[in-house]
Formats: sequence, structure tokens, C-alpha cells
Amino acid sequence: MTSTAGIKVLGIGGSLRDGSQSERALRIALAGAAEAGATTSAVTGGGLALPFYDAGDAERSGGATELIEAVRHADGLIVVSPGYHGAMSGLVKNALDYVEDLRSDVRPYLAGRAVGVIAVAHGWQAAVTTLTQLRTIAHALRGWPTPLGGAVNTAEVKFDESGGASEEKVVDNLRLIGRQVTEFGQAQRAL
Repeated sequence: MTSTAGIKVLGIGGSLRDGSQSERALRIALAGAAEAGATTSAVTGGGLALPFYDAGDAERSGGATELIEAVRHADGLIVVSPGYHGAMSGLVKNALDYVEDLRSDVRPYLAGRAVGVIAVAHGWQAAVTTLTQLRTIAHALRGWPTPLGGAVNTAEVKFDESGGASEEKVVDNLRLIGRQVTEFGQAQRAL
């Protein structure tokens, strides 16, 4: 197996509530990326409380600048959103809107990067529609959604504080998404 040294995977997601179910899902997926050899970091909770994205205003808050720099230097991303009323959260969508600031980069938007997408909601309908939205946005930003995406129904699955969940299959799938992001990053680097 080729070394994945130096692969950076950035996690974006969760909610303003520390330790939310969506943040716990993100941590499990990032653990899968780390198991595959990636260096991981995350922007969650309060780190996502950014001013509304305004393409016409060149000034950025410190948090927005940090987010854009983290995305710029990432080899892959894992994006997790709670499903609110059948859609992704405004918090996560606003964070993804800041990727527009990478439009003029040598590697514009999310070009050449795998994007693992996971939706966490209380019910299948919101989990699936949110997952579809995340995939659509990853495509629009020129990213490569991983073959496996995650739709987690918290009416049936509960995440715990120790990095697990009530359904081992869910944990395995989330870790697999993290591994797929890392493996794609390594493949891109080998080109």
C-alpha cells in the first residue's frame, strides 16, 4: 500500500451544539481518515458561526479566513450536515458558500479533492434529501463525492461520547467514507 503521509483531510460540519449527533458522525468519519494515514482537522460548532457569505465584500472575518485557508490546503473534505426540515443546515451551507473565494486558485473550488458527505437527521426523509443536497453541492464546487455517502437516521441510531454508535454498521460506513477521502487524496497526488 502506498504511504498516505502528508494527506490532509478537513472535516466541516455539526451544529452550534457541542457534541451534536452530526458532529459525532463527523468525528467517526475523520477517525477513518486518520486510520488510513491522513492528518485530520475539523471546523465545527462555533467555528461555523460565520457572517453570511457576501461575494461582493472582499473583507473576511478571522473565522472565514481560517476556513478558506483550511479548505485551500486540504487534500480532501468530509462534510456533515444535520437535516433540518428536509434540508441541510444554513450553518453548513454558509460555510460551503465561502469556497467561492477559491474560484481563482490554481486548484479552483474543490477541484481534485474527494468530498465525503454525510447527513444526520431524525428520520429517513430528511437524512436522504440532505445527503442529496450535499452531493449536488460537492459536484457544483467541482469536488468528487466519495462512492459511499452516509444518511444516518437518529431515530434509529444514537452516537455516543466515546466515538461509537448503537449500530456498528453505521460506524463502519462512516469510517469507510473517511478512508475513501484519504485514498482518493493519495491517488490524486500520485498523478
